[in-house]
Amino acid sequence: MPAAPDTLSVSEVNLRARQTLERDFGELWVEGELSGVSRPSSGHLYFTLKDDQAQLRCALFRTRARFVAAPMRDGDRVRLRGRLSIFEPRGDYQLIAEAVQAAGVGELLAAFERLKTTLTAEGVFANARPLPCPPRHLLVLTSPTGAAIRDVLAVLAARWPLAQIILIPVPVQGREAAPALIAALGLLNRQAALDPARDAILITRGGGSLEDLWAFNDEHLARAIFHSRLPVMSAVGHEVDVTLADFAADARAPTPSAAAEQLMPDQRELTRRLAALETRLARAAEGRLEREAQGLDHLRARLRHPGEVLVRRREALGLLQGRLDRATAARLETERRHQRQLAARLAAHAPARRLEEADERLARARTRLYAAMPRQLASHRQQLAAVVRELQAVSPLAVLGRGYAILEDTQGQVVRRATDTAPGRTLSARLGEGRLDLRVIRVDACDITPQEGISSR
Repeated sequence: MPAAPDTLSVSEVNLRARQTLERDFGELWVEGELSGVSRPSSGHLYFTLKDDQAQLRCALFRTRARFVAAPMRDGDRVRLRGRLSIFEPRGDYQLIAEAVQAAGVGELLAAFERLKTTLTAEGVFANARPLPCPPRHLLVLTSPTGAAIRDVLAVLAARWPLAQIILIPVPVQGREAAPALIAALGLLNRQAALDPARDAILITRGGGSLEDLWAFNDEHLARAIFHSRLPVMSAVGHEVDVTLADFAADARAPTPSAAAEQLMPDQRELTRRLAALETRLARAAEGRLEREAQGLDHLRARLRHPGEVLVRRREALGLLQGRLDRATAARLETERRHQRQLAARLAAHAPARRLEEADERLARARTRLYAAMPRQLASHRQQLAAVVRELQAVSPLAVLGRGYAILEDTQGQVVRRATDTAPGRTLSARLGEGRLDLRVIRVDACDITPQEGISSR
């Protein structure tokens, strides 16, 4: 029998199908009409996306649903970005949505990114000037009938009623909005020299779709904001809405109300801070007064009547005078004693006394010299005689006196061997007394050995 094919469980089938969908399709965009939008308490959104021939179940989880600005209603045409998957427990094929746009928004987003890249390269988004807090005159560019100006005024009334607001009514939606905003910015900057109190501009409007906010993505408006001499704050739309005007402005607020909170201080907070500072000041002043009073008490305790001071100084002067007298007397006695010692030492070392002692030493030395001279002469004569005797004992003259002679050639060289000369040469013989000149007749060069002895010829 052939082997039975592998059998999969329902869970395994759904798992493999989900993995295949997620791997093969990845992220995609789908456009269609909303139907059956459901909003359970979990915060997730469940709906169906359909066209005239088919439908697709979709889910938008809570973490992504909170970024959708416009409400999702049945019949709206939208574009969804997401990934295909399968809900395994029920085997439902569905699209897990990551982002929702009204149909046609994709082209606007692409244009937005292109403008953002261009303006970033130009440095239009490099503004970062601080805005005054609070500004003296705040210039608000917005619709006079919109919710934004009402929110701003309500916050300012609660936080800082002293705020001076100048409303510059401009359209905030449609084709005429961007040119009107640019013209208003130019006018306000030209008037800034006439009224220096105008020191900040707020550009604001309420939330809306990307198409509603598109006027604030105008590149000319972004450049006008960048070149504005007055610092500009932008608060366009809700927290998730971001426009090119926000990037070009010196500061951005997520909502019109937040802009009012950032621009103006809270009077209640300032009141609390002032009260706290007043309390700290009062405590510091009280502590300072207490310390100064204590110091004054110490000074009063140290303060004395001038008469008492004079009496104490007179007593101290008397004590010092007594000490000075005693010290002077003791110093004089010490100097007198030292003078007596020096006089005694001078008397002991007087020149006359030293001359007498020197004469006595000279006389004694002369006597010793005269007594020692004969003894020294006799001793030296004896030493000389002994040396003479020793010299005579070793002197060659003594040998010559016994009959020997010393032969020398004409150069004065001593002739020790017969071979040192030759017949016919002249020699000189030095005797014990006198000298003889000789001529060599014959040379006998025979050797005399110690055994043979010495023989005369």
